Amino acid sequence: MASVISTLRKALQQLERERARIDRQIGAIRSVLDQSGTARPRAARAKPNRSEPKRRPMSAAARRAVGQRMKAYWEKRKAAAAKGKA
Repeated sequence: MASVISTLRKALQQLERERARIDRQIGAIRSVLDQSGTARPRAARAKPNRSEPKRRPMSAAARRAVGQRMKAYWEKRKAAAAKGKA
């Protein structure tokens, strides 16, 4: 048990050193961006509102046809599954 705890402590120390190194790199990149004036606040980086392509409405007859096709599809699948189990 002591060796497991020792291993975990070493792993934790290594990860903390790596996190500190990454934090330094992030800070350096941010400072370069701040100096160049290209850094933008998070809200400014959000994607602009783009209108999504509009979908054409489906007629009642088309919905009925799709429903009938799906019922036939599922009946066929259930029959195949029942046949496979038997």
